[in-house]
Amino acid sequence: MSYAIECRQLTKTWPGNPPVEAVRGIDLQVERGTCFGVLGPNGAGKTTTIEICEGLLQATSGDAIVLGKNWATDADKIRQEIGISLQETRLSEKLTVLETLTLFRSFYRSGMDPAEAIAKVSLQEKANARIKALSGGQRQRVAVATALVGNPKLLFLDEPTTGLDPQSRRDLWRIITEFREGGGTVLLTTHYMDEAERLCDRVAIFDRGKILAIDSPQQLIADLGAEHVVVFTVSGQNPASLPEDFGVGLPGVISARLETEHRCLSVREPHIAIPSLLALINERGLRLTSLTTRQATLEDVFVHFAGHGLNETSDGGAL
Repeated sequence: MSYAIECRQLTKTWPGNPPVEAVRGIDLQVERGTCFGVLGPNGAGKTTTIEICEGLLQATSGDAIVLGKNWATDADKIRQEIGISLQETRLSEKLTVLETLTLFRSFYRSGMDPAEAIAKVSLQEKANARIKALSGGQRQRVAVATALVGNPKLLFLDEPTTGLDPQSRRDLWRIITEFREGGGTVLLTTHYMDEAERLCDRVAIFDRGKILAIDSPQQLIADLGAEHVVVFTVSGQNPASLPEDFGVGLPGVISARLETEHRCLSVREPHIAIPSLLALINERGLRLTSLTTRQATLEDVFVHFAGHGLNETSDGGAL
């Protein structure tokens, strides 16, 4: 199979005393025509890996093959076939939307008419508006349009919906879905688990410069062996002295963890686990102060593999 992206034993080490190993021997394959999600906390190495794939950084060792080509020998060909939208794209505020897309279209030998790219992101009514007059969500859609205007085969999207309102997020989800359905490949980084579960065919979980797991979101969640999470808090006779694995061993409980003031149990059958939990709390002389249940998510998958939350910064020194 010809992959859109193929990384082979990719490493990146930054000089220093001691040197910082940002990427530590990563193997990664992204199939064409899919949306591939990259998940991980700040410092996990995902940004460094993606910037190597985008041609912005040079690897210390290993290979990053993009659309069957190597950056060392085919850099111009790769640039003509990819589109990149950064988390914060700085656009000239004095240009109109149409002028901005016309400028970016001039960077490619072939591609869309600028008006078509504007229509792709549903900004026709803003074509003659200056960038400085647009809302945050509209600016982000323009940034995505600049990545689409060259009619790329591969689209890199770095945290495209961060800080956007719900409607703007849904608008960008539609754009990503339509691009993939048209045969394009998307590499998406996101901190939103619902976004990854909805959009991505497969995801890679990064931490400390390595990939901990790769699979479809549904399969990763299923592999936990627990479909539900029970979240609860207790008070009473020194609840802080309870072990972090409080609740492990109860019927139907797979694992337990402590998240700040909340405790979380991964369970197969809540209707079996919860009565046992309540009995244990009563037995310890504690008082239940809150209890909720929810479906297991990719956040739970990440905690299972990494041992900490997705929003916590990795201490591995990566980027």
